[in-house]
Amino acid sequence: MITDSRRWQALVLLCATFFMVVLDTAIVVVAMPSIEADLGFSTQDLQWVLSAYALSYGGLLLLGGRAADVLGRRRVFLLGLGLFTLASLVCGLSWSPATLIAARAVQGTGAALMTPAALSIITTTFPEGSERNKALGAWTAMGAIGGAAGWLIGGPLTDGPGWEWIFYLNLPIGLAGLLLSSVLLRDSRGGTTRRFDLAGALTATSSLVLLVYAIVTAPDAGWTSAQTVTTLAASAVLMAGFVVVESRVRQPLLPLRLLRSRTLSGANVSMVLFSATATGLPFVLTLYAQQILGYSAVRFGVTAVVFPLGAVVGAAVGQRLVLRFGFRPVATAGFILLGTSAFALSRVSVDGTYFGDIFWGLIALGPGVGLTFVTTSIAALAGVGERDAGIASGLSNTTFQLGSAIGVAIVTTVAITRTDEVLGIGAAPAVALTEGFQAAFLTGTVLAAAGLLTALLTLRRTAGRLEPDRIPTPVAAE
Repeated sequence: MITDSRRWQALVLLCATFFMVVLDTAIVVVAMPSIEADLGFSTQDLQWVLSAYALSYGGLLLLGGRAADVLGRRRVFLLGLGLFTLASLVCGLSWSPATLIAARAVQGTGAALMTPAALSIITTTFPEGSERNKALGAWTAMGAIGGAAGWLIGGPLTDGPGWEWIFYLNLPIGLAGLLLSSVLLRDSRGGTTRRFDLAGALTATSSLVLLVYAIVTAPDAGWTSAQTVTTLAASAVLMAGFVVVESRVRQPLLPLRLLRSRTLSGANVSMVLFSATATGLPFVLTLYAQQILGYSAVRFGVTAVVFPLGAVVGAAVGQRLVLRFGFRPVATAGFILLGTSAFALSRVSVDGTYFGDIFWGLIALGPGVGLTFVTTSIAALAGVGERDAGIASGLSNTTFQLGSAIGVAIVTTVAITRTDEVLGIGAAPAVALTEGFQAAFLTGTVLAAAGLLTALLTLRRTAGRLEPDRIPTPVAAE
């Protein structure tokens, strides 16, 4: 057992590595137009800089969570942190779109090992209740701070030494984490078996990749084309196969008994819809600000910092509100703010201004992200025992990354489709792009509304420990 002082020091270390992961994502969003111009990305392929990372991260998180439980949480954390740090170096050295996309996929793999291991160390170090909620609140707040820092320093790095430095920035954080982990972290496991569900990992990851690929390529191939329909059908078949595999193997990647908890299942569905909205909106916004309003990366990062700062406040307030009012009211408030932000941004114009078109959407977006993320994160771990802490953490992060990949793919698809339609009737390129962005933001409103409905129907009002009859019971190995 870690001593009281050491466990809080360990929390600082784990939060710092999470800060690095979120910092990297936020900085990449700000730098996207510069990466597009420097490496020769097409608009449709540009999203793969985000999606390749999200897919490898989300697709392997369940395996990473189970590996942490089986092989040792500190051991897997160190492996993931080392891989993430090395891949960050390769990202900065990339010389082509293919190189960067591949390096981002490897970076996502490292994050898939590191993040659930770190989160499961937190959940096994701090007892469930107010202390764990405080730790998770600190974890979430650090993520929000990473987002704020990324938006604030991403511009100067991109316009200064170059976009490569947004990846080099991870190197000192990663190296420091590797050195301190052996001192501050204890190793622990959730079980004695060393079996891995490779069939489950393969079917789940393949299903997610095919799903996002179908959405990404649909504008060119056509939504009713044989390619799109076949790809979506294959994704559905593989996901069904994943469920079958999980119900039959001795040591499943995702024990289906965990899904018997209505709160846990609802929290993860809510997380998908939340992350789709929270990732899709900033992605479109940075393109609008830099391509239509002519903002530099520095100007956009500085003026848009109200969004991540609002998320910090929302996360800090949210973890207190959850303890007092429960999951459902806080998540509801968060999704309402997200929907309000998306609707406000759907009014952007060709000759727009910061206060007239962007500011009020950002003001609502930040607190909405903070409130919703902290609520769904806590709900996804409520009532989970130590032996399943890694897999529950992995599931929560998987749904977040899945939502991110799908959200970026959906808003990009909607924007491109609408832009092509308007160009087809002879509109000016700027007008067509703006209408495409408007349609993408309006799609975010729909995603937030779906999240609101899910939260109302599935999340509990209370946030204490799950009642005994609500805790998933183990099933005998076959």
